[in-house]
Amino acid sequence: MSGAVGDIAIVGAGIVGLAHALAAVRRGLSVTVIDREARAAGASVRNFGFVTVTGQQAGITWRRARRARDVWAEIAPLAGIAIHQRGLLMLARRAEAMDVLADFAAGPMGAGCRLLDGPALRDAAPMLAAGLRGALHSPHELRVESRDAIPQLTAWLAARGVTFLRHGAVRAVAPGMVEMADGTRSGGMIRARHVVVCPGPDLVTLYPHVMARRGVTLCKLHMLRLADPGPRYPAPLMSDLGLVRYLGYQGRHLPALHARLAAEQPAQLADGIHLIAVQHEDGTMVVGDSHHYDATPDPFQPRAVDDRMLEEFTSVTGIVPEVIERWTGIYPSGPDTAFTEVVDDGVRLSMVTSGTGASTAFAIGEETIAELLGDPAPAHTKEDA
Repeated sequence: MSGAVGDIAIVGAGIVGLAHALAAVRRGLSVTVIDREARAAGASVRNFGFVTVTGQQAGITWRRARRARDVWAEIAPLAGIAIHQRGLLMLARRAEAMDVLADFAAGPMGAGCRLLDGPALRDAAPMLAAGLRGALHSPHELRVESRDAIPQLTAWLAARGVTFLRHGAVRAVAPGMVEMADGTRSGGMIRARHVVVCPGPDLVTLYPHVMARRGVTLCKLHMLRLADPGPRYPAPLMSDLGLVRYLGYQGRHLPALHARLAAEQPAQLADGIHLIAVQHEDGTMVVGDSHHYDATPDPFQPRAVDDRMLEEFTSVTGIVPEVIERWTGIYPSGPDTAFTEVVDDGVRLSMVTSGTGASTAFAIGEETIAELLGDPAPAHTKEDA
């Protein structure tokens, strides 16, 4: 490709890079995606595959999540990606949590959601633990299996003309070109009219000054896969701890809930734990997660953190689970939920810095490609979307 000039070169084949590739292909553009790994192995496959709308921060993040959910629903059947669950049950263990959920359900982002009291929740999900105060049911979410969905999306894009260059470390980017570190592939240079850099957790190879200025660091999380516990849950599960981590639940009752959690579950708060439990069609479940921040996260997975996550799972399901797989994930984190920065003529740096890539990246990709082409901003960027 050193002699030919393509339309878009994308550095990074995680979900953010793939989202930009999809947006470009849908515009009829030629696309080359470069990644240093032989296959997807990072945060994009080490997560829940849970496309979360409810509870996302009000404003552009929430609108992006709604748009990204719609894109997942369009692309999944075309790419052979199974949707394993839909919706969300945000479970309340405490009266203060029900107050937070009631406020949310009455607000504009609660449209389409239902507030279930204890008896209604038992009717809807009798397999859950006794004693739950109630729940918010959202119909908006969907869940894929990330370790399957990312390779399937990659293959589908390749079949539609996207060129993937694997084992391709990038040394530098400049207007119209990507310089390869090996100095041999494609003459050492990939040429394209536009370049989008989606580096994931690599904060030092390209544009480290931008990362430093924006305060980007790394977040390590713990994840578990559980053996089939027996019941089939009607939707992914979350619980009280999630209400103080997801920014969309801000309201007058949240401080009271936070104070009670600080008194009753201080270790969980210190570990950044909140419950997400999703189920595969074979019955196995992915459960997590925790949040620890560092410029270089250690590679270790303390059992005590896993045990605290499992305690929360047991508290809402009544089941003591069997763990069959454990792993950690690392993603970039910063004060911005996400950002796309102009770093040079025709060159953009795009990062999700909040762990919401699966939930928002498709929308961000559409925004970036439209801006590079000089087209109007997508509808979801507007306040009344």
